[in-house]
Amino acid sequence: MYYLALLAAEENGPESTPGTDEHRASMQRHQEFWTKAQEAVAGGGLYPSSETVTIRHNGEGAVVTDGPFGDAAETVGGYYVFGAADLDAALSMVRQLPEVATGHVELWPMVDWSSKDEPIDTWWAALIREPRGEAVEPGSTDWEAGMVEHQRFGEIAGDRVKGGGALYPPTSATTVRLRGGELQLSNGPFTEADEIANGIYVLSAPDRDAAVALASQIPLGPRGCVELRQIAVG
Repeated sequence: MYYLALLAAEENGPESTPGTDEHRASMQRHQEFWTKAQEAVAGGGLYPSSETVTIRHNGEGAVVTDGPFGDAAETVGGYYVFGAADLDAALSMVRQLPEVATGHVELWPMVDWSSKDEPIDTWWAALIREPRGEAVEPGSTDWEAGMVEHQRFGEIAGDRVKGGGALYPPTSATTVRLRGGELQLSNGPFTEADEIANGIYVLSAPDRDAAVALASQIPLGPRGCVELRQIAVG
C-alpha cells in the first residue's frame, strides 16, 4: 500500500529558503534518509509557503491567489510517498524524518499512486484540498464520476503529469509527532486545518505561469482548492 507523508513545521528562515547553506544542509539530511529508506518511492522539498499559489474554481474559471490555503503556524515543507506493507511499516519511516520532532507529519493511505522520473527544478507539487466533511468515499458513485474527470485531466496534461494519487478519507489519516523520543499519534489530519488533503499531482512546467495554467485544469469539488508549490531539488 502507498502512504503520503506531508511534512509540516514552522518555517524558520534560511533553512526554508532554497540556495542557503542551511537549506542545503536540510536537503542533505533528507538525501541521506532517501538513500537508506527502501520504502520511499517519491518525495521532494517545497519552496517556502510565501511562494505558494492557491487555485479555486468559481464556476466561471480559475481564481488564482498568492499564498497558502490557510494560516496554520506549521506549514507543509515537503512530502514523501512510501510503499509500505501496512501503517506500522509507514510509521517506522516517519519516525526517522526530522520534521516529526520539530513539527508534525500527516500520514495518509493512498488509493493509488503512479510516478515516473526523478524530480528536477521544473517540477511542481499540486496538493488538492477539500473542506472537512466533503471527502468522497472511494468506490462511491461520486468517486467514480470524479475519477472520470481526473482521467480527462490526465489525457489533457499528458507527460506533464509526473506523478499523482488520491487519498482515502480523513478518518484514515494519522498525525504523527515525536516528543521526548516517543511517537504521539492522533487520528485524522492536523486539527488546525479547515481544508484537508484529498490528493496530489506532481506536474512538470517550465515556469510559474505554465504551472498555474496546468494546475487550474485539475478537477475540484465546489469548495476545493489546489495548493501549488515548486519542488526544491537542491
